[in-house]
Amino acid sequence: MNVVVIRYGAGNVQSVLFALQRIGINPILSSEPETISKADKIIFPGVGEASSTMKELKSSGIDRLIKELKQPFLGICLGLQLMCKHSEEGNTDCLGIFDLAVKKFIPAPGIKVPHVGWNTIQNLKGSLFKGILENSYVYYVHSFYAEMGQETRAETNYVNSFSASLSKNNFHAVQFHPEKSGTVGEAILKNFINL
Repeated sequence: MNVVVIRYGAGNVQSVLFALQRIGINPILSSEPETISKADKIIFPGVGEASSTMKELKSSGIDRLIKELKQPFLGICLGLQLMCKHSEEGNTDCLGIFDLAVKKFIPAPGIKVPHVGWNTIQNLKGSLFKGILENSYVYYVHSFYAEMGQETRAETNYVNSFSASLSKNNFHAVQFHPEKSGTVGEAILKNFINL
């Protein structure tokens, strides 16, 4: 199984690599278009800021490459947000795989932004969530969220309901960090590898 984790100058991807190793996968970390396009499965992790990351993707041509991929593809956190059409973070036009906008949480009384820590996922649909129980806990770190839409495959409520997971054709994405979400996250990564 040839699994590539895209390297694109965003934050720490080591925890994703370690999580894959724990489930028996030895991933390749690469920014090479040829390596990415030949992979069996591709993971697009994200820690960083939308506008600077989109500039990085455009300068390398990875933005165009991603949209042409046909194999199973998983975006994580910022990866999910960049797969949407537009982000309020830096007023950024994104990849447009999902026809949804990414918005900033508006703090409410007693609710802090960013949303950091464990929260539950509900209304689970699709193959990423095979065997995952409703209201399972996953780990979040984010200030921006994708709105709800027809591509939503799981949701979480914090300030308001938002897309915890999106899916369309070969493209899948999660706003939470499966690599930091214990046995639930491990099961979701295994489901992706088994697609």
